Amino acid sequence: MKGEVTGSESLYIDGKVEGAINLPGNRVTVGRNGQVSANISAREVVVLGKVKGNINASDRVDIRSEGALTGDVIAQRISIEDGAFFKGGIDIRKPGQEKPTLETKTTNSVASTNSVDAARVVAV
Repeated sequence: MKGEVTGSESLYIDGKVEGAINLPGNRVTVGRNGQVSANISAREVVVLGKVKGNINASDRVDIRSEGALTGDVIAQRISIEDGAFFKGGIDIRKPGQEKPTLETKTTNSVASTNSVDAARVVAV
């Protein structure tokens, strides 16, 4: 699918999506077979497949062991399981903090690959 996805329900992606995904207040789950080339804006994002794009989550981002994310993350919390791949910047914001844009934020880079034993990062 190519284009912009918006809505008011949670979304599970197990195919290819290109464009933009905007589901504020809901969860976006990229399944094991999911291949997403899009910026994602949601309350919670779970990555089990492959995502290329920036993620803006009002609550949390979970990158599971079989997941791969290439892009910047803005969220209150993030977890990266052992074996997951992540390349990009992370901006952790506190509840009630003004939402920064990805272009003007300060980034803290974290890289996680399958060869790294301690790839689990949990920020609260």
